[in-house]
Amino acid sequence: MFSRNKNTSKLDLEQHELLEHAQKRVRQKKRLYTHFVIFLVGSVFLVLINKILKYGQEYNWFVWAITFWGFLFVLHVFNVFITNKFMDKDWERSQREKLVEKQKQRISKMEKEIEEEMPLPTALEIEPKKKLH
Repeated sequence: MFSRNKNTSKLDLEQHELLEHAQKRVRQKKRLYTHFVIFLVGSVFLVLINKILKYGQEYNWFVWAITFWGFLFVLHVFNVFITNKFMDKDWERSQREKLVEKQKQRISKMEKEIEEEMPLPTALEIEPKKKLH
């Protein structure tokens, strides 16, 4: 039950990451499909308010409301199917590695500058302290 050796293999970690990524994608798609259903029902509702209940009947405002909502839905579709396809885990990992490498280069450059400005004293330059008797 409780083992002393709690080493997880790299394969298990990769499978866990794949599972998390798959769950994230399923949640994104589920939200998108829910958004689509709400968009359809809401569009019908807006038309009914304007035409049947005669709210603002002199002007077909529902067209603008549905157009705006449709634009937001298209952005949602673009985000789920286009953006996430190009900017997935591999893209995040490569960007993170690039930033870490840049940071390492900056640190290295700063260390060199510090060594040039204030070199460390060598063993010959250090005088031994005299003992007081």
